Amino acid sequence: MDTRYLRAFVAVADHGGISAAAKELGYAQSSVSAQLKRLEADLGVTVLVRAGTGATLTEAGRRVLPHAREALELAERMRRAALGDRPRLRIGAQESLAHAWMPDVLAAYEYGAGGPGVVARVELTVGRRSHLDQAFAAREVDLVFQYDNGLRALGPHAVVGHDRTLLVASPFHPLARQESVTPGQLLGQEFMVVEPSCTSQMLVDRLGRDLLAGIRQTLITGSLAALLRLAGHGRGVTLLPELSVARELAAGELVALRLADPIRPVSIIAQWHPRLGLAEQALHTLLDVARRADPLPQRPHPARAC
Repeated sequence: MDTRYLRAFVAVADHGGISAAAKELGYAQSSVSAQLKRLEADLGVTVLVRAGTGATLTEAGRRVLPHAREALELAERMRRAALGDRPRLRIGAQESLAHAWMPDVLAAYEYGAGGPGVVARVELTVGRRSHLDQAFAAREVDLVFQYDNGLRALGPHAVVGHDRTLLVASPFHPLARQESVTPGQLLGQEFMVVEPSCTSQMLVDRLGRDLLAGIRQTLITGSLAALLRLAGHGRGVTLLPELSVARELAAGELVALRLADPIRPVSIIAQWHPRLGLAEQALHTLLDVARRADPLPQRPHPARAC
């Protein structure tokens, strides 16, 4: 199938209309419309519903879209292989991992820590769990690193590392002066979160459902840095992986509250798409480098986190 038809279809799906897709692709609007009609003729189904305000995918179009993305990515890998270029490996990572651990892993990978072999050209996307899940499902990324939260991996996946989960606050917070903090002492405290459902699950898993009913959550949407600054100024407490707060702990801007019942370590999960062509070897090399950079190499018992 002509990749021009697929590219036009994906552009319309991404930009919400034929006019916007034509502008993005640098084609005349009539050319994009003609390519879409040829695609529908080849498939024997209607993939778009056209309207004056844009275009929406039909049910068939929604089924076709991930395969169209995969076909375009395959065509791009074939082109790079023919030219002798390094394969491309598109990686997604949660901000809490990209804050400290991921840059070290990628630097080691680029400097050849995985040994001789193909080193891919890496593109890194950092985002919230929901954004990464959508990007992975749409095949916009090849490999995702996330903290485990009962992840239902539909394809290849593996544990590549572990981390601690810490309850942190400003050193001036009243609970910071306690020798030991019980779940009951946390009732009524303000918890700051970046991803509400994710943090709520962590609180239930580690501190009990009764606590979750008695706390106040403040959402700091999309910015781990803002959350850390607010916590440092005494706004409230927050539950985070140690990697994401290591610098602030070392600088004394935050302290880890001493809980009566210690929180178990958590797993770092890698999930990837199969059949990545030349990038497959590079992917497994990167996974090996990530395993050797495990922040907690003693392999703790599995636990769920974000």
